[in-house]
Amino acid sequence: MDEYFTAEEDDCYYSSDQDSLDGIDNEESDLQHVSSRRSSTQVITQESLLAAQREDLLRVMELLSIKEHHARTLLIHHQWDVEKLFAVFVEKGKDSLFSGAGVTVFDYQYDNTSFSQSSVMSCDVCIEDVPGDQITRMDCGHCFCNNCWTEHFTVQITEGQSKRIRCMAHRCFSICDEDVVRNLVSKKRPDLAEKFDRFLLESYIEDNKMVKWCPSVPHCGNAIRAEDDKLCEVECSCGLQFCFSCLCQAHSPCSCLMWELWRKKCRDESETVNWITVHTKLCPKCFKPVEKNGGCNLVRCICGQCFCWLCGGATGKEHTYRSIAGHSCGRYEDGKEMQMERAKKDLNRYTHYHHRYKAHTDSSKLEDKLRDTILEKVSNSEKKELKLKDFSWVTNGLNRLFRSRRILSYSYAFAYYMFGEELFKDEMSPEEREIKKNLFEDQQQQLEGNVEKLSQFLEEPFDEFIDDKVMEIRIQIINLSVAVDSLCKKMYECIENDLLGSLQRGIHNIAPYRSKGIEQAAEFYATWNSKGETSRPEQASGSRNSEDTISSSSQKRLKKEGSFINSKVTLLDLNLPADFIDQN
Repeated sequence: MDEYFTAEEDDCYYSSDQDSLDGIDNEESDLQHVSSRRSSTQVITQESLLAAQREDLLRVMELLSIKEHHARTLLIHHQWDVEKLFAVFVEKGKDSLFSGAGVTVFDYQYDNTSFSQSSVMSCDVCIEDVPGDQITRMDCGHCFCNNCWTEHFTVQITEGQSKRIRCMAHRCFSICDEDVVRNLVSKKRPDLAEKFDRFLLESYIEDNKMVKWCPSVPHCGNAIRAEDDKLCEVECSCGLQFCFSCLCQAHSPCSCLMWELWRKKCRDESETVNWITVHTKLCPKCFKPVEKNGGCNLVRCICGQCFCWLCGGATGKEHTYRSIAGHSCGRYEDGKEMQMERAKKDLNRYTHYHHRYKAHTDSSKLEDKLRDTILEKVSNSEKKELKLKDFSWVTNGLNRLFRSRRILSYSYAFAYYMFGEELFKDEMSPEEREIKKNLFEDQQQQLEGNVEKLSQFLEEPFDEFIDDKVMEIRIQIINLSVAVDSLCKKMYECIENDLLGSLQRGIHNIAPYRSKGIEQAAEFYATWNSKGETSRPEQASGSRNSEDTISSSSQKRLKKEGSFINSKVTLLDLNLPADFIDQN
């Protein structure tokens, strides 16, 4: 059996069953503090969206002693970044904070927005005298009739400006009270009032850098809030795994820019154009690409034009196999030949990386079918009278295979741009690029070899073997799982420190490596009560942390296909550890 791991990984391998169990126990103790840590991402459902928004509103209302609509205006202006809002308050003061966001607070003798019915006032917009009870005054002090206010609000809501509706007085930038807007609009246009409330509610997601909609299609209705790190990969409760930064599918170790370029390159016809450049010549008359299928160097286009295949120049029809009458192109043109060679080289390089990227992607799809086969093998093994009763190592190995196969597939897209000249032409010298390329490819090759070996052992019919053979396969799968995890971690460290970390322009960052796969966002729960105190209840059993350790207990094994269950959907979660499944 070929060994792909280096001497540095020898410590990750175990020679006996007891050693493997001890290794897993040590790993559990090392990661015990991680599993108790709450998730850094949270799922905000349609039901919890109001509570999530209310949490930030209460913090601002309590600490600044202001009304709810003023707090909402401040938060929308600062993109719902509470810490940034408080920083502006500390640095520039309350007056500067309010004026910058369009919040105006005056103390009036009468604490209301309307006047008495007996009084008559003139509206400066419609120039009509109206009773006082049909006049409304905003916080900024400007008064207009209710009809003019309603028309103004209706136009603003229809045009999508309902989150920050300004006073209609000339050169007044104050934001109108949302309660007044809602009250006046609902009398004539209840549908617009509902739209106004929906815009205010969804502004928590639309204008918030820390909260983004789940990009699932069809949309699940959930949003994800990342509290600590915006550069992360997350799994929504609907089962979709995506990059929080660019909202594309999870693509580490590629940066967001690399993945976008790779998707475009694989999707469009850029490589078809390269093939046409290499294998065809343009007709000098109609400029359509012509492919030579044999014969001499005189080529005839479908438009009737004859031209020389060597130089592309227009010629007559008279020719022999050795020459074309009245035409000579024996002079060497350096630029054209170099352009063709360059196009051919780029095409070959892209084909090399894309072929391996596609091969691992296809292997991942085929290995996904192993799930049913492995469940059947585990079921058959449990029915047999074997010494070994715990088969969680099989599902853990399968999960490790899926995660490492995905990383390995995307590593080829990363290598295509990292060691090419499209993004980092001026960042590295040719010698430095070659050294880093060899370093990365060595680690990539080690990971690839161990992943293939892990796939091979998982396909073994262990349900037909005797006890000793099953124990031998068990040790091999556990060893390979640990080794693959270590190699994936080292590849990420190499990318972050030796490759991307050494670049001058820090625009390429990748999501950190997680040993137990992409983190599933926990359900949202409020942490700020009406008294301004923080309270954090115990984490719900329906949420999990992806850093859970490999299971070694007989109670920790996969018993059914639907391994992620909530009140709405039942999905298979490839990252779900077996111990969580039995608990739920």
